[in-house]
Amino acid sequence: MIDYRIDRGSGVPAYVQIVEQTERALRMGFLKVGDKLPTAKEVVAATAINPNTVLRAYRDMEQAGLVELRRGLGTFVTRSLARPGAEDDSPLRREVTDWVARARAAGLERADVLALVTAVLDAYDNEHDSPTPGDRGRKRRTHDRA
Repeated sequence: MIDYRIDRGSGVPAYVQIVEQTERALRMGFLKVGDKLPTAKEVVAATAINPNTVLRAYRDMEQAGLVELRRGLGTFVTRSLARPGAEDDSPLRREVTDWVARARAAGLERADVLALVTAVLDAYDNEHDSPTPGDRGRKRRTHDRA
C-alpha cells in the first residue's frame, strides 16, 4: 500500500501531491491493477489534511481512469502506468540510481537533482520537438513537470 507524504512548503496543493505520488507509484510498478488505495480516513490520519482534499484527489484519479471508487469497499487501481525500463531490476533504473548517487556525492540536494533532470528533459523535448508517446494530444499539466 502507498504511504502519502504531503510537503506543505512545496506550494503544490495537497490533492495534486496525492495524484502525483499515485502516478509515480503506478509508473514504477509499486502499485498494480487491483491494488487498494488507503481510505480517505487513513490518509487524513497519516497526513493531517482535510478529508475533502483526499476525496478530490481520488475523484481526479477516477476521472483519469486510474482508479475506481467502489462504495463500501474502497478505491482500487484500474490502470497501470508502468513502462519497460522502470522496474527495480532494469538496466536503466540501475544507471539512474548510480547517477543520483554521484549527484548526491557531488553535493546536489533533491531539489537540485529534480531541477537538473527537468531542465535536461525540457531541452531534449525542445530539441526533438515531438511529444513522447504518452503525451500525444495531451496538454501538459503543471504537475507533470516534476
